Amino acid sequence: MDNTALLAADRNTLWHPYSNTSKDNPLYAVKSASGCTLTLADDRRLIDGMASWWSTIHGYNHPTLNQAITTQLESMAHVMFGGLTHEPAIQLAQSLIRLTPEGLNRVFLADSGSVSVEVALKMARQYWLAKKQPKKQKFLAFSHAYHGDTFGAMSVCDPDNGMHALFSAQLPQQHFCAAPLPTWGNTFNPDIHLSDIKNTLKKHHHEIAAVILEPIVQGAGGMRFYSPQTLQGIKQLCVEYNVLLIADEIATGFGRTGKWFACEHADITPDILCLGKALTGGYMTLAATLCTDDIAQSISDSDCGVLMHGPTFMANPLACSVANASIALLEQNHWPQQVSAIEQQLTQALAPAKAIEGVKNVRTLGAIGVIELERPVDMQRIQPFIVDQGVWLRPFGKLLYTMPPYCINAHELATISQAMLETCQFHNSHYNSRHNKT
Repeated sequence: MDNTALLAADRNTLWHPYSNTSKDNPLYAVKSASGCTLTLADDRRLIDGMASWWSTIHGYNHPTLNQAITTQLESMAHVMFGGLTHEPAIQLAQSLIRLTPEGLNRVFLADSGSVSVEVALKMARQYWLAKKQPKKQKFLAFSHAYHGDTFGAMSVCDPDNGMHALFSAQLPQQHFCAAPLPTWGNTFNPDIHLSDIKNTLKKHHHEIAAVILEPIVQGAGGMRFYSPQTLQGIKQLCVEYNVLLIADEIATGFGRTGKWFACEHADITPDILCLGKALTGGYMTLAATLCTDDIAQSISDSDCGVLMHGPTFMANPLACSVANASIALLEQNHWPQQVSAIEQQLTQALAPAKAIEGVKNVRTLGAIGVIELERPVDMQRIQPFIVDQGVWLRPFGKLLYTMPPYCINAHELATISQAMLETCQFHNSHYNSRHNKT
């Protein structure tokens, strides 16, 4: 099918994420991808500033990752993980235990980020049942949090301003605190910045199984960066009040913030760690939930005796093989230097946005660059404008941001940065034009 036929067929059959089925939504067909470039069906080329929702850290069509899948395919594409095992899964588990904060020695391999959060919530609940404390079944989460789209994960997302407020009546009711403060680089005051969570834990710790958070960076809930000292303080409070700490590193894991894992900024080990997105270099869906020996052994020794979760495609050999290759590439490619270079360039290149009317804040951390606007973007107008700049970005709400592949070069990143500045100008002029008419 040509480009027109592709788009027409899509609009008649498919339903895209966080979208409606209107035939007026901006839509672009991709026919190939290589490096940091998407080639559309109409032959336009776009520099990808999103790394396919933050996952394609090595770029597209990477020969090493291609070969890993091809080699594995020659032996087996899939085998059930109930009662069976295989080398790619074992190798991946060993690598994750080696790379993640010390003490996380058990790995549960699942399908997606949301599922890894579901598994983490189940682990925490089953742990306290095993410890004969059945009242500890609720969770403490934060405003601006986002942990996934399945029902358990939705229950620990921001209940008022998050994307899942529509389902609040059906979701388990959890405890929530204000979003972690202070913002990155600002002065930390424990009496101020930990008071809300401390008071909540003091009052409700008897029924709280775990605190769940996105360490250092709150992602889809606002791209907010907060102090490592806050994370340290939260960990200490979890120990003091005898609740577990679940760290959701689905977005931040594998170098995105300048550390292997964002927990390293605070030098803490969570009790449970969720991973996904970049785990396979963006090639296949795969996630992992890691936990301590205490959690694994307590559940295993309990009356139930098993963790009550078992995805059909758990530990898929193709996904595990490409994940192993992606981790090896990270170690070979000196990713800290790549991410540091991205951070330095984004910090300098996005700074002029601070002077643009309608811009509220500009911030960078690792391979993340964010321009926060004062007003939400009009995607019907903004998306085509960005594409016309030769760049692929996907703003949401008031946020225009980039999380590019680590392999991006300086020229490509400069093009993305310039497109972000131009988009801010366009967004502001469009708002002023519409406002003046009214």
